[in-house]
Amino acid sequence: MRRQTALLGMILLAAPVVAAPEGARPDDPLQSPFLPTVLQLVLPEGARVRFDDRVKVQFPAIAENQRQFPVQVDARAVPGVKRIIIFADLNPIQKAVEFTPHDAEAFIAIRIKLDQRTPVRAAVEVADGSWLVAGGWIDAAGGGCSAPPVSRVKGDWAQSLMQLRGRLWSTPGQRVARLALAVRHPMDTGFVDNVPSYWLESLQLRADGRLLADLALNASVAEDPAIMLMPHLMEGESVTVRGRDSGGVELAGRVAGQSAIPAGAP
Repeated sequence: MRRQTALLGMILLAAPVVAAPEGARPDDPLQSPFLPTVLQLVLPEGARVRFDDRVKVQFPAIAENQRQFPVQVDARAVPGVKRIIIFADLNPIQKAVEFTPHDAEAFIAIRIKLDQRTPVRAAVEVADGSWLVAGGWIDAAGGGCSAPPVSRVKGDWAQSLMQLRGRLWSTPGQRVARLALAVRHPMDTGFVDNVPSYWLESLQLRADGRLLADLALNASVAEDPAIMLMPHLMEGESVTVRGRDSGGVELAGRVAGQSAIPAGAP
């Protein structure tokens, strides 16, 4: 028995220590050597960061279309959420969207572009000013940020630029509703020859004059941005949407008419 114990000790001492990749934060679950630099780009200077699995970042296991990759962030289990940022470490434009839920749940679903295999993450600012980060790796064929938008290829984007479509769902007696928005926009990254960057850069949502949410978008959001949020609404309230793109074109619209939330919705 003593010989076996001594032998086991020798094996343990000889076992190699697996170190984090050079440059990676040792506490990063995804072990990305790029994260320290990316955090400096997408978060405020000096931001305090920790990893927290209460932030649920969900997306498909396979990126079937790197131009339209759906990402859902659910931070409702975290108290005092102030902001949510969605970003991809290895995209040329890392930050996709910054969402401020003034009078809404800490939940957002959106589609982004992917330029290569990369971690896709969310950073959630909480009441004390620190940030909680979570995410996962996704394999992608690449080119999502450098391929021309479909509307550019068809040449029909200008006829319906900034056109808003939306729908509301709610449950009687409950304040939490579901809001789906889609805005017609090419979301040009500037990485296509002879096509300058041009994107929808902001959306603001109100109900009866009350501020529900602010969104700041970047060109790494997918063409014709499609967004799902969970605002707090009273029965019969509608949502007023205002926006602006990087060329100064403005959007103004209203989403009204609430139907029942589908069974099984998160």
